[in-house]
Amino acid sequence: MQYTEPLTRDLLLVGGGHAHALVLKMWGMRGLAGARVTVVDRGPTTPYTGMLPGFIAGHYTRDEIEIDLHRLCRFAGARLIVGSVTSIDPNARRVALNGGRVLDYDVMSVNVGIHSAMPDLPGFSEFAVPAKPLGAFASAWQTYLDQVEAGVSQPQATVIGGGIAGIELALAMTHALRARTPHPKVTLIEASSQIAAHAPASRRGLGEVLEGSGVQVITGTTATRINRDTIELNDGRRIPSTFTVGAAGAHAHRWLQGADLPLTDDGFIRVGPELRITEHNDIFAVGDCAHLTHAPRAKAGVFSVRAAPVLYRNLRAALSGRPMRKFQPQKSYLKLVSLGGKAALAEKWGIAFASPLLWRLKDRIDRKFIAQLSDLPDMPLPKPPRVMALDDGALRQPLCSGCGGKIAPTALNGALSQLEPVSRTDVVLGPGDDAAIIANGGANLVLTSDHLRAFTEDPATFTRIAALHALGDIWAMGAQPQSVLVNLTLPRMSVPLQQRTMAEIMKAAEDVFTAAGAAIVGGHSSLGLEMSVGFSLTGVLDGAPISTAGARVGDALVLTRAIGTGTIFAADMKGLVSGSDMHALLTLLAQPQDSAARILRQANAMTDVTGFGLAGHLSAICKASKVGAVLDLGALPLHANARRLAEAGIRSTIWEENRRAAPVQGGDGPRKALLHDPQTAGGLLASIDPSQAPKVVHDLRKAGHDAAIIGHVVDTRHAKDMKRKRTDPTAIEHADECLITVCC
Repeated sequence: MQYTEPLTRDLLLVGGGHAHALVLKMWGMRGLAGARVTVVDRGPTTPYTGMLPGFIAGHYTRDEIEIDLHRLCRFAGARLIVGSVTSIDPNARRVALNGGRVLDYDVMSVNVGIHSAMPDLPGFSEFAVPAKPLGAFASAWQTYLDQVEAGVSQPQATVIGGGIAGIELALAMTHALRARTPHPKVTLIEASSQIAAHAPASRRGLGEVLEGSGVQVITGTTATRINRDTIELNDGRRIPSTFTVGAAGAHAHRWLQGADLPLTDDGFIRVGPELRITEHNDIFAVGDCAHLTHAPRAKAGVFSVRAAPVLYRNLRAALSGRPMRKFQPQKSYLKLVSLGGKAALAEKWGIAFASPLLWRLKDRIDRKFIAQLSDLPDMPLPKPPRVMALDDGALRQPLCSGCGGKIAPTALNGALSQLEPVSRTDVVLGPGDDAAIIANGGANLVLTSDHLRAFTEDPATFTRIAALHALGDIWAMGAQPQSVLVNLTLPRMSVPLQQRTMAEIMKAAEDVFTAAGAAIVGGHSSLGLEMSVGFSLTGVLDGAPISTAGARVGDALVLTRAIGTGTIFAADMKGLVSGSDMHALLTLLAQPQDSAARILRQANAMTDVTGFGLAGHLSAICKASKVGAVLDLGALPLHANARRLAEAGIRSTIWEENRRAAPVQGGDGPRKALLHDPQTAGGLLASIDPSQAPKVVHDLRKAGHDAAIIGHVVDTRHAKDMKRKRTDPTAIEHADECLITVCC
């Protein structure tokens, strides 16, 4: 993102609860200049509480109940960090995350909800799952249903906790299991003498529904131990249970107790009418993790949703020095309780009744809430000047990030071709390959440099991937990384934010390069409109380098990583990629490929697939080796959704120039389009002796790489004959007699 105003304050949102999700939506509509927003949550998506029973019952899919934090953060111009907070230091204004990462803030808001884990109950951690956090429970339930349907598990489930949440879950689980097996057994255990409910009318109505659904209700009893297939009760009974859920009460997260924060006796954050802590007026808290000292209320999602507009205004006020507003929650609200099937019970003012019509009302309310967080408006692009120089319109598309933001290969190659031939004798290999080779005192050094335009607002994740991307040139030539210079541009920001951002960047870079065996020896930095990070590296060659010039006729072509990142990044800019898919892609790109390079040390020729796309980099091998190549488009490994997005016409900004530089004749469809897709932290492409290729691919997959044999090397005359005779329906031709034939 380009920032027109300098960044001066950090707003940290801990947790992706309902209030924070709504704040992000409002921030995207009207943000605050100079504020950098960061969200920390366990995952890129979070389930909506109100629809969870419907999901458990089978009325909704997982996608239908998910709030996509990644898309909300992109809409709001915020960065999303997937992780868990382990501690808060309010005096230093610092938060620690799992994995050792540290974040500083100026203003913070906490919306982490509650949990229902029972760690003090023997066997719970090993053989049961808490109903909250919701994401882990939803995943565990889906796995259990699949096991029941496959006959692996018995349909015997138990809910510990007879409150409204436990009752909803027991009824939903019964409904879902009955759709898969005729005689499910669901048990509800409540320590009190009767199930919990807000009013006697609700208690009677829910009791009748539980009895009619066949749920076994055990009251006045507690569980003393959870086993793999049974639960032991304090009265000596054992009940069968292959899936046990903890829903007994709302517990505060234990890491809050270690912070110097004002907490209630049961560990919830005490806040005043402005939703902030009196002792630390730069910290806010909302939702179930907070206790309203001026207006105590039961734990219910409705208060978190109603608090969101006040929280949004007060966060802006805290960052800009303006007056706060007070939050006054309503005393009474309509409670709608799911009854397993498509029916619901309503309660207000002590009156309760059930009806299928109430399910329709609840469904409409819930879907409307999800829709307002999913149907995000398109933010208008800046209007072009009324009068401007003539152009072909190609530059109107927003500039892509990662390798999609590189300059055209024809422009780069044209500029390099104008250089005088290298005359220095110590330059063994100059422009044209992955990197230069410099002779130095009897040893050969590999020298390379690369930089990227940011594709995520998280500088640590971006830096890690950019560092691995730069290392690709060193690994592709069979060298060992040695030294690194860091070159970065930060958006305009205050000195404290510069220090915080630099600390995150350097920590991420150090982690990557230290693991690779290289040392950071210095660097350069500047301020600009947006973030970019680059690295200049040297590597040491123990033996002969692997260049692009050694491919032999008959060699198998092996690719170590799927393609499609440029298309996915371009689609993400349009809001067409889910948070789960984007998180999975970034996680994959943050994995090093040094193990793949070691396995491919026997390659005859090798390169890493980056900005010029697979076709462009394969063309470079063919040109340098004076050979052709046959590709099997069907064998190409693709990143998730890359084919679908390419079929929909999504293209990176450099795609057209890549196509022109390595035009493909014949073939059709999205796989052909993805040959020209620019790759960020792409895989290694190697030309391997055909007798060794199957074992190489086996070893690569065993090491965790999505490797595949995607084609083979052919003689250029053979390839020309194939094209001339039209025996092969698909062919790509390259200048300088470099012909690549592509088979579907």
